[in-house]
Amino acid sequence: MLRLLPLLLFFVMSFNASAAVSETQQSALPTLVEQLPNTKLNKMASLIEQIAVTSTPQVSDILQPLMDGDLYYLKADKRVVSVYKNQQNQYELTDVLTAEVLPAVSKSAIKKVRTNNRLRGQIRDLLANLDLTSADADTRIAALKQLLDNPNQTGLTAVNKLIKSEKDDDARELMSVILLLAQLETGPTSEKLSAAKQLSDRLEPTVKNALVKELDRISADSVSTSSTSADTESSSVEVQSAETKELKIVLTNAIDSIEQQASVFSLAENLFFGLSLGSVLLLAAIGLAITFGVMGVINMAHGEMMMLGAYTTYVIQQTFPNLIEYSLLMAVPAAFLVSGFVGVLIERGVIRFLKGRPLETLLATFGISLILQQLVRSVFSPLNRQVEAPQWMSGSLEINPILSLTYNRLYIILFALMVFFSLLMILKNSSLGLHVRAVSQNRDMARALSVKSSWVDAITFGLGSGIAGVAGVALSQLTNVGPNLGQAYIIDSFLVVVFGGVGNLWGTLVAAMTMGTFNKFLEPSMGPVLANIIVLVSLVLFIQKRPKGLFPQKGRSAE
Repeated sequence: MLRLLPLLLFFVMSFNASAAVSETQQSALPTLVEQLPNTKLNKMASLIEQIAVTSTPQVSDILQPLMDGDLYYLKADKRVVSVYKNQQNQYELTDVLTAEVLPAVSKSAIKKVRTNNRLRGQIRDLLANLDLTSADADTRIAALKQLLDNPNQTGLTAVNKLIKSEKDDDARELMSVILLLAQLETGPTSEKLSAAKQLSDRLEPTVKNALVKELDRISADSVSTSSTSADTESSSVEVQSAETKELKIVLTNAIDSIEQQASVFSLAENLFFGLSLGSVLLLAAIGLAITFGVMGVINMAHGEMMMLGAYTTYVIQQTFPNLIEYSLLMAVPAAFLVSGFVGVLIERGVIRFLKGRPLETLLATFGISLILQQLVRSVFSPLNRQVEAPQWMSGSLEINPILSLTYNRLYIILFALMVFFSLLMILKNSSLGLHVRAVSQNRDMARALSVKSSWVDAITFGLGSGIAGVAGVALSQLTNVGPNLGQAYIIDSFLVVVFGGVGNLWGTLVAAMTMGTFNKFLEPSMGPVLANIIVLVSLVLFIQKRPKGLFPQKGRSAE
């Protein structure tokens, strides 16, 4: 027991010493803050550094407002406060040391603590370094990413101390990359070789830039060395030249490896965007496919059904502003019912009187589309409306530093497939689906078997319009909602239906995904306009060879 007593005393003394240091830092902070109003800009950097070194909880509450331009002091007593301007043009104050909320004042009672862009950069680095010791792993990772893009000696020193105790694998990996980059920049040739080899599988843009910068520096130094030491035959020069050549080869291989990986992930990104565009086309065309397949009607108002679905989403968000997180779940059935009901009205009121006259039907539905657009302009105004995205659809899934999948597009892909397979199950396993297939294959025979083809037409048209409304809900998350929303997709929808095969759902799925992917792979090199032209020309040539599409409809009346 006596042997443990000195050890116990050592720990007690160490604890008291650290507590004393902490109290000293805590007491020093008010003195430093009091100097902010009177310190000149050329001496502000040193003062900010001293404030950050105290590492007290109030440091972020002081430096963050200073960087944002929201740090002021009261003219009366020089009290430093953070400021928020309210709707009454008054300035709400909070004491940065005590977090005490002070009475609101006019602008004449306060004055801003001076800063400039150089100081803001310094503060940004200091705040990032403070976050390196945060208990939250995501906060540490965000700080490390900022340090990776904007390295500073203070941060490098902190990372060097913290890397051994870091428990999060992602954070520790980022720390290693930061230290390797510092080693690549300032270390001897042997350390640079080791760093370059270890960085060859990293995809952060900063890593590639550092490797390219080092390669360019070596190339420039090689030219300079060869010109100044052409007559020198020293063995040390030869060894240095050999190491330089090896480093140059390693750097070149590392850059090539990174570029190869980046090209693969670039293809994956294009594929993702192509599938997301294909999903939108699928949602837009799937209702048109069954309508066109069953009734043979070219519905030019189909895009306006999508528009109605998008506006339904907007109305629900305006009606229930506190339920934004659930607004899309509410909008899907609502948009289906609204667009489906309008579709049934169109079929019962206009289209059923024009059966067998495709030109008149096309003109009539085109007129209906103009009427619906003008109706929306009259009710909601011609201005575009912004539909807010729920929190669960915001952000992206980061696969690696150069590939991230946005949640809104990812959910739309899944949603489109869910709608597709749900419709497929309805048409395959329900009496409605049986009647729809019977009428689409042979209308006269279906009538002879007591199938009410007029009822099937109305339900089918309503079903196709309802699905178009659901497509409008998805589109509201990708673009602004406006009266002309559907016009951007109606032509592509018809192309998808014809390309896949009229009335064939599987053909519609394949055609939509093919068109979307083909378009997105062409856009980076040819631009969106030329890419659309090439897709259109390709489809025209394909239809010349296969007029019935990829999957032609079967049945006696298919001709």
